[in-house]
Amino acid sequence: MNPAIDLFTEFEQFSPFVVNRSTFESYQANGKAINISFILKKLNIDNTATGFLGGFTGNFIEEELVKNSIGTNFIKVDGITRINTFIRSGEKEYKAVNRGPEINTTAQEALLQYIKTFTNKDTLFVSGSLPRGVKDEIFVTIAQLSKEQGFSLILDISSSRLLDCLPYHPYLIKPNDEELAQLMGVPTLESVEELIAAAQTLLNQGARRILVSRGEEGALYVDKDNILLTNAPKGKVVNTACAGDTMLAVFAGKMMQMEGLEEALIEATAAGSSTAFTAGLSDFKDIPLLKKQILIEKRK
Repeated sequence: MNPAIDLFTEFEQFSPFVVNRSTFESYQANGKAINISFILKKLNIDNTATGFLGGFTGNFIEEELVKNSIGTNFIKVDGITRINTFIRSGEKEYKAVNRGPEINTTAQEALLQYIKTFTNKDTLFVSGSLPRGVKDEIFVTIAQLSKEQGFSLILDISSSRLLDCLPYHPYLIKPNDEELAQLMGVPTLESVEELIAAAQTLLNQGARRILVSRGEEGALYVDKDNILLTNAPKGKVVNTACAGDTMLAVFAGKMMQMEGLEEALIEATAAGSSTAFTAGLSDFKDIPLLKKQILIEKRK
């Protein structure tokens, strides 16, 4: 609901109070669910991007989606969709994330009315932060609609309201390890055993599947019958902003395409790393090589 243009830049050095000239820059239509749309399309899965867009930046995002043959059904709003900046200098990465426009209740209701048209043949990804003016109760409203309308709901949100969505049995949730700790009300989950126990707590509260992105440690997947762990392949990290979105989209997409669970998780882990190793989203070319580095561990 809060898309963005992401500006990725690289500098030989980045110093305060002087003019820093980039050695590389890339402008990309972004936002977590926008990334998911692009990745699903790379998997030949047709989809429609929705949310709120405004101004010349909103036009750019929609044009980029249409250029990639992705459907769009955005609610147009006043104001200018945000631009976020990611600066890479040596081993350091700086992230400047802006607020974006304020969304009025009329626009919010228009989005909910669109969601009410979904059926049990549809899957809805809800990912990312909320724009100004939108309260996080909207996540619970959408979860209620998923149960009423029968569509599959996939949630990648950092709001604690995620817990209130679980009684409506979302198809899949994707916290990272830090978010999982926050949901448990603890500073950190230090061991794999603690991560698994936390994921199983969320299963008991209603989630049907949980995919935990763990950065350079790989991924954890838990459902009522399976506990699976993968390591992450090695490489030079360029961009961490979109790796989790890529992992989620590839995992869910492969499940839609009836891939086996283990293969879907390996593919998703490789794809997430592939995105982390490039300035934008993965082009999938290095995934066969990255998959050779990935091992999968089954826990009971």
